[in-house]
Amino acid sequence: MGRINVELSDELEKKLRFKTIERFGGRKGDLSKAVEEAVEAWVIKE
Repeated sequence: MGRINVELSDELEKKLRFKTIERFGGRKGDLSKAVEEAVEAWVIKE
C-alpha cells in the first residue's frame, strides 16, 4: 500500500473531515477510506 502526503487548505480539510464523519462515522481509518474513494472517482472520471 502506498503513502502520499498532501497539503489541503484548512477549509477543505474541515469539509473533508465533516463529510467523512457523516458518511462513515468517524472511526479510525475512515479518513483514508474517504480520500481513497475520492481519488478513485476522480481517476475513473478522467
